[in-house]
Amino acid sequence: MTVEVLIVDDAPFVALDLEDTVFEAGFVALRPCGSVSGALALLDRRLPDCAILDIRLADGDVFPVADRLQDAGVPIIFHSGISDTSAVRGRYPGAYFCLKPCPQAELSETLRRAIFSKSQVIS
Repeated sequence: MTVEVLIVDDAPFVALDLEDTVFEAGFVALRPCGSVSGALALLDRRLPDCAILDIRLADGDVFPVADRLQDAGVPIIFHSGISDTSAVRGRYPGAYFCLKPCPQAELSETLRRAIFSKSQVIS
């Protein structure tokens, strides 16, 4: 089974690093999205198995994307430099958090946990 991961980050080099992390963890990264509008358009076409989301993007906060993913039961990993995540944690209690800069090994492990938790819910 192929596990697809949505990456939403408006910093191109960060998005490329995230793609590498997803690949090295054994999963498939969908084409990275650098905007809320681009991510929402992608979600209109397909639903990923997991998502790694930066919070602040050039066209606004990622919350409309996170809301759609949460409603669909897709695990969310917030990958952001925002240090006070209490409001986001309250809004998305099941989400995972990796604060930038995050070591690749930590992000890979979080990605595996998020995907494993979804497979446990489905089973």
